[in-house]
Amino acid sequence: MLGLVAAPATAAAAPCVPDTATACIQGTLRTSAGDPAVGVALAVEGPAGSFEAVTNDAGQWSVAVTESGEYTVTLDEATLPAGETLRDPASNPKTVQADLGKRPGALFALGDPGGAPAPTTPPAGGDGETSAPTATTAPDAESGAAGESAAAGSGNNRVLQLILSGLVFGLLLALASVGANLIYGTTGLSNFAHGDLVTLGGLVAFSAVRWWGLPLWSSIILATIAGCIIGWLLDAGIFAPLRRRGVGITQQLIVTIGLALAMLNLYLVLYGASPLPIVSSISERIQLGPVSMSQQTMLSVVIAGVVLAAVALVLQRTRIGRATRAVSDNPALAAASGIKVASIIRGVWVASSGLASLGGVLMGLYLGSTRFNFGSVLLLLMFAAITLGGLGSPLGGLLGALVIGLVVELSTLILPSDLRYASALVILIVVLLVRPQGILGRAQRIG
Repeated sequence: MLGLVAAPATAAAAPCVPDTATACIQGTLRTSAGDPAVGVALAVEGPAGSFEAVTNDAGQWSVAVTESGEYTVTLDEATLPAGETLRDPASNPKTVQADLGKRPGALFALGDPGGAPAPTTPPAGGDGETSAPTATTAPDAESGAAGESAAAGSGNNRVLQLILSGLVFGLLLALASVGANLIYGTTGLSNFAHGDLVTLGGLVAFSAVRWWGLPLWSSIILATIAGCIIGWLLDAGIFAPLRRRGVGITQQLIVTIGLALAMLNLYLVLYGASPLPIVSSISERIQLGPVSMSQQTMLSVVIAGVVLAAVALVLQRTRIGRATRAVSDNPALAAASGIKVASIIRGVWVASSGLASLGGVLMGLYLGSTRFNFGSVLLLLMFAAITLGGLGSPLGGLLGALVIGLVVELSTLILPSDLRYASALVILIVVLLVRPQGILGRAQRIG
C-alpha cells in the first residue's frame, strides 16, 4: 500500500493538456458496476519526479510530466471504494512510456477476476495513448488518421478533413504494399511476411532515432537499406533455392507464413509489446484552407509520392522495368528472350523489401508510433488494396489503396470507429463480386 490519503474529488487538479513541453499520463477508473470510482489515489514516478493524483467525480485522473521516459503508476488499493478490488492485482503498478505532446494511458480494471476484460478506451475528452495497432485494434494515433480527423471539426470541414486523411492513409498504404504486388507479379507468390518487413522499417527507425541518436532523415535511409538487405537474404537464402528445387507456390506461401511468425516473435522478444514512438516531439500543424495537416505527415506524403512516382517511372521507362514486366507476363518467354529471370526476381525482392521498410517508417510517423505487430495488423489492408486494384498491377495497387483509405476514413461518418476497417473489406468483397480481377486487373480464362 502507498499509504496515500484520498483527497476529495473536488481537490483533483484540472485535466492536463499535452503540448511540446508536456506529456499527460491519465486514466479513467470505474467500479465493477460501471460507475465512476471517486477519490482513488495514484502515485506516478519517473524521470520528471514523483507525483500524486486523485480521481475526480467522473473517475478520471491525470498527471502532467515535463520529461519523456518510462513512468511507474501505482494505485493505492486502500483508497478504492468499499467492496471494490483490482481485477488483476499483479498489474499494479503499471509502467507506461510518456513522450512529450502525447497522452499515454494507465488503466486499472476493478471487479471480479472472472469479469469482463479491462477497459481499453481512453478517458473521455482525451486522445488516448498514441500507439501503433495491436492485434485486435485498428491503427489509430493522435498524429495519424485519428489526429488528422480529430482536427476536422464538424460539417463540411469534417468531411474534407476525412477525405484528406483517407488520401494520406491510402498513399502510405500503397507505398507499404506495392512491393507485395511486385513479388506476386513476378513470382505468383503472396508473401505473408511482407507485413513484418513493414514492421522492420519502423523498428529500425525507432532504434536509430531513440537508441543511437541519429537524425530522422538518416534513420529513414538506414531503415530502407536494412529492408533491402533482408530482401536480398530472403531470396538468396530461401526462395531462390526453393524455386530451383521446383517447390510449388503453395509450399512457398506456407514458408512465408512461418517466416512471418518467426519475425513477429523475434520483434516481440527484442522490443517488447509497448508502443514505440519513433520521434518524441509533437509536429506543428499547417492549415491548408478548411483542412490541416501536420508537418510530419506532409513530409511523409511528399516522400511517398516521390518514391511511388519513381517506381512507376522505372517500370514504364527503363530497361530493367520493361524486363520486370516481361517476367511478370511470361517468365519462360522472358528467359527465352535473354532476360535473366533469376536476377530480375532477386532485384524485385530487394526493391520490394526496401519499399516495405520505407513504408513502415512513414506509416509509423503518421500513426504516431510503431510496435512489434505493426505490419502484421496492416497486412490484411495491404492485401485488400492490391486485390481490389488488381493482383500484379502496381498502378492498380495504388488505386486500390486510395479507395481503401477513403472508405476507411469516410465510413466513420456513419459507423463507429472500430468498424472502419470492416467497411473497407465489405467494399472489397462487393467490387470482387462485380469485377473479380480487380479494378485494373486483367481477366483470365480458366479451363
